[in-house]
Amino acid sequence: MNTTATLPKKILIVEDNRTQAEYLRYILAKEGYDISLASNGVEALTLISQEQPDLILTDVLMPEMDGYTLCTAIKTNPVIAEIPVILVTNLYDPIDVIKGLAAGADNFIIKPFDPSGINRRIVSTYLTRRDTDPGNCSLPLDVSFAGESHQIAANRRQVLNILLSTYEIAVKNYSELQETHDQLNYLNEELRNTIQELQKSNNDLIFENSERKKVETALAGANNKLQLMATITRHDLLNQLTSLQGYLELAYSDREVNPENAWTFVRKAMKIVGQTVETVRFTDEYQHIGIKSPVWQDIQELVENSMRHTSLNQIRMENTIPHGIRIFADPLIEKVFANLIHNSVKYGTKSTLIRFSIEKRDNSFSLFCEDDGVGIPSDEKEKIFTFQYGKNTGLGLFLSREILSITGITISEIGTPGVGARFEICCPVEVIIMDSKGIDPSSAENISSPSP
Repeated sequence: MNTTATLPKKILIVEDNRTQAEYLRYILAKEGYDISLASNGVEALTLISQEQPDLILTDVLMPEMDGYTLCTAIKTNPVIAEIPVILVTNLYDPIDVIKGLAAGADNFIIKPFDPSGINRRIVSTYLTRRDTDPGNCSLPLDVSFAGESHQIAANRRQVLNILLSTYEIAVKNYSELQETHDQLNYLNEELRNTIQELQKSNNDLIFENSERKKVETALAGANNKLQLMATITRHDLLNQLTSLQGYLELAYSDREVNPENAWTFVRKAMKIVGQTVETVRFTDEYQHIGIKSPVWQDIQELVENSMRHTSLNQIRMENTIPHGIRIFADPLIEKVFANLIHNSVKYGTKSTLIRFSIEKRDNSFSLFCEDDGVGIPSDEKEKIFTFQYGKNTGLGLFLSREILSITGITISEIGTPGVGARFEICCPVEVIIMDSKGIDPSSAENISSPSP
């Protein structure tokens, strides 16, 4: 620091907050000033009477005597009036400037203060205070502000210093406000991006949860299915093996005394072996239901492909389902159509025709497989889809209902006994797609309305 005689050496800090006072002392002591402290205006006047400082920094809000009163007391005392007084204030209101001018303050330092700018303010205030003001007028100026009247006796240089300080503060505050505004815009943009990312993450989580629920539902269904399979096959296999053991023991005991009877028991044992093989084969087919995800498949092609799994003999086949209508179902759905064809051939007795068709209803589609055979007795229309009934006539219909149920499709028998069997496969509208580009307009009429 310049240590010439034109710069202040002794500075009095008047501050009731001990922490603030010590902080100011620390800042100014590093600049080489001789610092003394007072906790209020009364104590400051006592110290000034003992040894005059070169400059005074005083807080505004203090007990016993505030900064404005202290400044007025200094400026109205000819002995010490030339000591520069800088008010340390928050400067929240324009009235603070008016009060400072009325008290004769030489300048302001605003809280929270910038340590690097305090010494600059002290030096400029001290140097301009010592300069003469050729246009100085000693008459006070009456100023009315905010409904109050104030007398300002400050000279033009004091007024200019304070106004420049105030302007500097306003510019600084505006710059900080602008910087804060820019930071807020940046943070707002970052927040917007974060919100978008969170929304995307939330949508991903919703999708993942949905998929997880589907998987959980599928696993639960698969678990129930496996439990059912384990229960029914274990029971049946035990019965079959017990019967097999019994027939073999009878055949063994009669092998010498009654060989013909022994062979009868062997033939019955072989029949039991055949049933056991069918049971094992059923478990192999049943465990594949629901293993693969459902897919969209063309219904006409499914019906056509299903005929390769069975022989029609002399029965005529009609497939009136147009090409381009797809169904969302388990990949094993082809077995459903194959089972329906097989049942008509095997159990229709007098069947000469098997016909597949489709009807559009209000909220669903119905697929039909019908024949002109002996039909299904009324008391057996639901039994034929059960596992226990299937053991006697094949397990195809039981498996068919299981396959279709994967995507909410149902199957029932609605034919007239003695006239023919008629199976209705009821499909919710969401599992059927009609591809207009794939449907031949001339065959579109095959999608009929419900029969009256």
